[in-house]
Amino acid sequence: MLNLTGIHHLTAISAHAKENLAFYTGVLGMRLVKKTVNQDDVSAYHLFYADGKASPGSDLTFFDWPAAREHRGTRSVSRTGLRVDGEKTLRFWRDRFVKLGVHTGSVTEVDSRLTLPFEDFEGQRFVLVDDSGIGQSNPWEKSPVPAEHQIRGLGPIVLNVPDLPRTERVLLDVMNMRRVRDYASPDSEHHINVYEMGDGGPAAEIHVIAQKDLPAATQGAGGVHHVAFRTPDEAQYHAWTARLNEIGIHNSGEIDRFYFQSLYFREPNGILFEIATDGPGFHADEPMDKLGEHLALPPFLEPRRAEIEAGLKPLA
Repeated sequence: MLNLTGIHHLTAISAHAKENLAFYTGVLGMRLVKKTVNQDDVSAYHLFYADGKASPGSDLTFFDWPAAREHRGTRSVSRTGLRVDGEKTLRFWRDRFVKLGVHTGSVTEVDSRLTLPFEDFEGQRFVLVDDSGIGQSNPWEKSPVPAEHQIRGLGPIVLNVPDLPRTERVLLDVMNMRRVRDYASPDSEHHINVYEMGDGGPAAEIHVIAQKDLPAATQGAGGVHHVAFRTPDEAQYHAWTARLNEIGIHNSGEIDRFYFQSLYFREPNGILFEIATDGPGFHADEPMDKLGEHLALPPFLEPRRAEIEAGLKPLA
């Protein structure tokens, strides 16, 4: 049976690329591993932040679009988990956020894990989640954050939908995830349903809240564009394409993003999903020790470099 192995990346929207770069590298201490453009809209940067080795599952990416703020609501990714190791690290981040004026909450146990919610300067919603040091850590040596406190990767991802059964059918029957538990939201107003893939754990979980009384979110700055799931190789990637087509789920067809292969579709409540391969990776066109230092373009865009560079705002 086909199985996804976890979260691959999450792509959000920012209206301020320069400030975005400063926040995610300077405040969160993540590594800019790829400075490129949206391949479907080359007037916009596509910035990729990740761990020290640009590992699949650690990528948090942004489209630079001059958009108004997101109107929050259902049919959306409502919070993005970022994994860290231990209560001491969460206390470090709480102190750091307060010192730097980042909107944050308190360290609280949620779903039997210690967590710390926060938002970036555009209202992008996150939660730091203690993953107990499970899995490999690849700290970035040039980060302003000490290695032991750095963000380790993504997960879990929280979705908000009005019709839970329709989303659940896709997660279970199409994507072969497993429903493993539910828990009360921090405000105790809702039950959150947990689905896992691969070996499970926070790096491989989707948490779904059903709220029928909310309006649909309007996408914009501070909101999420899509969430991507990991498939380990091209053989399984092609098998996922065949599976979606056989079931009759409308999809993008296979798209070569050069750094990975992509396949997009919307789950029944309208949230955009992507299935992406782990490779070739961001070192396909840059040495690992030079990632993100220059504007990188996939081969099919390279002939347009002068035109593309002229249309981009300086980030420095």
